[in-house]
Parts: sequence; structure tokens; C-alpha cells
Amino acid sequence: MYSFNVPQLIKNNKIILFDGQCRLCSAWCNFIIKHDSKLQFKLCSVQSLKGQAILEHFCYPTDSFKTMIYVENSQCITQSDGVINVVSQLGGPWRFAKILRIIPKGIRDWAYDRIAFNRYRLFGKYDYCRIPNSDYDQHYL
Repeated sequence: MYSFNVPQLIKNNKIILFDGQCRLCSAWCNFIIKHDSKLQFKLCSVQSLKGQAILEHFCYPTDSFKTMIYVENSQCITQSDGVINVVSQLGGPWRFAKILRIIPKGIRDWAYDRIAFNRYRLFGKYDYCRIPNSDYDQHYL
């Protein structure tokens, strides 16, 4: 169905899947672009063909997006673990985000879910999937 091999695509990339219509997710992408000076992460909208293929590969729905998905070493990491893994790799003071792991995962994920489930109401929604600025192409899958 897709013109690319998903296992090969995810093999050597650190991919952050995000909801391209969500204003909070767009702010998250802007944060990554600003702080990922080593260009170690690739951003990918869940609405894109590659995003849809990656969702299918990991058996996630392709029409309902309830969590940010981070893929590293062909493994899927979601919710608070995904956020902590990404932020702690940005270096500088962000590496201390790892300390958030002292909070039990159930509590972290509960807080994550409250924000994720209410993100459109709290932060708004685009009527379209935002097209990235060409200056940032290297940040996108």
C-alpha cells in the first residue's frame, strides 16, 4: 500500500509522531526544532502517509490520535515515557527531565492523558495539517 518500507524507515531514525492539526502538538514541534541542535529527531505528522504507515505498523488507529508516539531503535514509546525520552536527549538543562521518572508511571500517564484528551479544547485545533516551513525541512521525516 505504501511506497516505502516502514521497518527500514524506523530502523535508524528517532521519529516523533504528532497530530498535525493540534496547536499544542505544533508548539511541541517548535520546541523540538528550537532545542534539537544536533538534528537527532525527525518529526512526522500522523496525518501524513508515512505517519499513517508507522501507526499501522505499531497497530495504532489511523483516525484517532490519543498519544504522541516516539519511535527509537524500532521501538514505540508513548505517553509520558515518550516525552521524557525525547526531552532528556536534547542536552543542556533538558537532560534533567529524566528525574521525572521518580514519579510513578501511572501518575505521569494519568496527567499526560488529561492534557492529551483535552488538547483541542484547551489549546485549539487547526482546520488543516500545518505545512512546515522549508527552513525546517531537515527536522521532518
